[in-house]
Amino acid sequence: MKLKQRRKLVTYLNILDQPIRFNPFVFSRSFLLWALLGLIGGVIAGIYWIGLEFLTHSLAFFSGWQVIPLMAICGFLAGLVIHFIGDPGEIHLIVNNIRFNKGKLEPKNNPSMILSSLLCVASGGSLGPEAPLVQVTGSTGTWIGKLFRLKGEELRSLSIAGMASGFTALFGAPLGGSLFSLEILHHKHAVEYYKAIMPAFVASCFSYLVFALIIHLGLGPIWDLSAYEYSGLFDFGYAVLFAIVGTTFGWGFIFCVKFFKSIFEKRPLPIYIRTLIGGLLLGIIAFYFPITRYFGHHEINELLSGNFSLTLLLAILIFKIIAISITVTSGWRGGFIIPLFFVGATLGLIIHQLFPTMNLTLAIVSCMAAINACVTRTPMSTTILLATLTGFGHFVPILFASLTGYFLAPKIPFIGSQMEEE
Repeated sequence: MKLKQRRKLVTYLNILDQPIRFNPFVFSRSFLLWALLGLIGGVIAGIYWIGLEFLTHSLAFFSGWQVIPLMAICGFLAGLVIHFIGDPGEIHLIVNNIRFNKGKLEPKNNPSMILSSLLCVASGGSLGPEAPLVQVTGSTGTWIGKLFRLKGEELRSLSIAGMASGFTALFGAPLGGSLFSLEILHHKHAVEYYKAIMPAFVASCFSYLVFALIIHLGLGPIWDLSAYEYSGLFDFGYAVLFAIVGTTFGWGFIFCVKFFKSIFEKRPLPIYIRTLIGGLLLGIIAFYFPITRYFGHHEINELLSGNFSLTLLLAILIFKIIAISITVTSGWRGGFIIPLFFVGATLGLIIHQLFPTMNLTLAIVSCMAAINACVTRTPMSTTILLATLTGFGHFVPILFASLTGYFLAPKIPFIGSQMEEE
């Protein structure tokens, strides 16, 4: 029976290998493959998001001092998952595999990534679900590519398209998610993998459609910023000034990560001990500053609608950077893009309190763009993502801020594999 099924599968694959005959359009077999990947990516992202929301709401029952033992225990459990099931790696590994491993992302580590990231993100770690989703959807692209016997750039493009479907599902921006999956791979040559642009676009659109159906996602910004009104050419200068401040804190974040990394690497410890220590420290920070708990998807709106004093905002800014750094270096799993947006929003509020005449929305968006472009080296996609997520309809000021963060970033990128040469 199994032999017959395999023969049928080979027959179907041979049929799919043939070009679509009598087709006068650009539409091709490849389009069907990209669309299929997008649909599967959207389903994966939707299921993951529902599981994450359920677990987050379940663990949100613990508050006050209880968050300290809760996060320590969740960190310990996540460490055990990584220790016994396998280390799924981080964004550095994803970039390395796309660039140097013929575009192959191995699905074998997906169970470890899913379980460990769910524990880390849901319990309140300062990393978001973007990296786990990208790992899972990107490796799904690799698996489908191998199933259809793709090789070389075609296989790499399908892996990148899978990554794009994961980014898009989380950010709700097909264009921004597609470009982000390309830009983050190499900071000096943003279109190095230009052949993957169309696969990424198609997979992103289908992924967004399915994800929106599963979680009932609507169109529109997710962060409630006040409407921005253009007041003249000086706004571009202000955007650059705000971006310089944001870039400064981007440098600060990078050095903070290096500092905690050196501490955790001084003495080799089992991964579950590192994640336990990390959870304990994160729980203490969350106890004193509850808004720093979680990755910031909902907390940014809480930050924008709250009436925080300047002193409290400064404390939130500093301890959020420390919390992200501890989460990254102690072995917790997740992505740092939305947490960096939270840092940028906090910084924008601080600038506005110091200089009340400055436009609040412009200050917030400029700082968010600069700090993310400084750390991830993705100015184009950051501009589009922020325009979508914040409803800031004017691209040019955001682009000025993103480019400022990009060109004032450290020469050695935070994601070290972006710089390595083939």
